[in-house]
Amino acid sequence: MPELPDLTVYLESLAPRIANRRLLRIVLLNPFLLRTALPPIAAAEGRTVRSLGRLGKRLVLGLEGELYLVLHLMIAGRLRWHDKQDQKPPKKIALALFEFESGTLVLTEAGTKRRASLHLVQGKPALDAMDPGGIELFESDLRTFTEVLVGENHTLKRALTDPHLFAGIGNAYSDEILHRAKLSPIAMTKSLSAGEVDRLHAAAREVLREWIERLRRQTGAGFPEKVTAFREEMAVHGRYGKPCPVCGAPVQRIVYAENETNYCARCQTGGRILADRALSRLLKKSWPRSIDELG
Repeated sequence: MPELPDLTVYLESLAPRIANRRLLRIVLLNPFLLRTALPPIAAAEGRTVRSLGRLGKRLVLGLEGELYLVLHLMIAGRLRWHDKQDQKPPKKIALALFEFESGTLVLTEAGTKRRASLHLVQGKPALDAMDPGGIELFESDLRTFTEVLVGENHTLKRALTDPHLFAGIGNAYSDEILHRAKLSPIAMTKSLSAGEVDRLHAAAREVLREWIERLRRQTGAGFPEKVTAFREEMAVHGRYGKPCPVCGAPVQRIVYAENETNYCARCQTGGRILADRALSRLLKKSWPRSIDELG
């Protein structure tokens, strides 16, 4: 799922292409993408883009007349830019075309599950109602971060990925943040010391800022093409079994539903291997308790 760094670079790449440009036409290639009926989607056509923004993990295109197109890419949704109007969109995975004077923005979604969504809302109050309410890391000081983090008792992994608590952080960057902070993904928020909270706050801002800069360099003046949650430069996310870049121990994982948490046992959990619900039940007493038992 595209998270804060990816969405930031998407917006920065879109700005010179569509800001203050007219949206000529919207072509919906999948009827399930649009989740609102009023105003009708045709009301957005012919209007000029006045603002570009982000609402949590949603992209917001503000049009004249206080109309807002809100895109949620979910897990497999991606954006592509075609400079020429006559370029053909990718078959099967294209969900919508947004045709501008300057080119066409194509919304795609890989796989068979259609989770990406498009809303068209009228007025700022309607837009604000879509905000999950999570705080922005770069706009919040340590005190605000602490109040939100310890307001309820959750695991750190759950807290960081909860859009009602923190905006723009998902499965991938939460792994990277926790590794940088040297904290266990299953540590409880209310059990953290003041020093650990401070470390987590600093790590979150550092990791997100570093990845924004890295993605900016990779994109340059072009448009983001390889937006993925699995990048070779990441420390632990998507790197199960590979060496931790800090200590060299093999990266571990906890698998649940369609997601997994990746972490370094030596750096984050004092050497303890966290129970994987499926495998630990299968292996029972054979399940390794520490990183040293794997050796």
